[in-house]
Amino acid sequence: MGFLDTILEWDKELFLYLNSFHNDFWDTIMMLVTRQETWFPFFAIILFYFIKNYRSKAIIIVIGLALVVLGADQISGLMKAGFQRLRPVHDPSIEHLVHNVLRKGGMYGFVSAHAANSVAILVFTSLIFKQRGYTLLLFLWAAVFSYSRIYSGVHYPFDILGGTLLGVGVGLLVFKLTMFVENHFFYTRSPKIEKTALRGEESGIIWLVFTALVATVFIVTYLLHRYNYL
Repeated sequence: MGFLDTILEWDKELFLYLNSFHNDFWDTIMMLVTRQETWFPFFAIILFYFIKNYRSKAIIIVIGLALVVLGADQISGLMKAGFQRLRPVHDPSIEHLVHNVLRKGGMYGFVSAHAANSVAILVFTSLIFKQRGYTLLLFLWAAVFSYSRIYSGVHYPFDILGGTLLGVGVGLLVFKLTMFVENHFFYTRSPKIEKTALRGEESGIIWLVFTALVATVFIVTYLLHRYNYL
């Protein structure tokens, strides 16, 4: 067995270990966590502070954010088609052992688009906002969002790692592109992105929205199970 085969076997074993911790309550939690729609209010407050703090330059930041998501998503799709590594739920050697929460999804899983997108958003927006509390929050969100894919049975840890590295690269590249556009086409306008940081109280409000969303997920899940709606 070659080195790569050994790594992939370890990856399968780690996946099966992590995927084995589940129950009905957490199935519902992760089903909500892994859906992008759950986080729309969270994204909305981030966009609000882009517009509030950077005024006319918000347009290039929002375009940059769109490029981050589009780039991470499209490149991860190309990598899936290129590497053709089966998702755990489609792998004949372990599919009978996989706890699958959602639909099985596409055939291939390397790299995870969820991990790539969330980490690219983390890197890009953290470099824009330059606020430690915000960066910590986005790190926690990206970690839980990515882990939900392992819990759901549709990605190996190595898929998540690959998506993370892709997300870092895309986030950094688009941030540098955004700075280039600002310095060459918006140079005379204020405020300067590189000198304008998210304030502590604004970070606190983003934390509050995030906490309210998480609490809502748990409350909704509790009510669904309490009254047997699932």
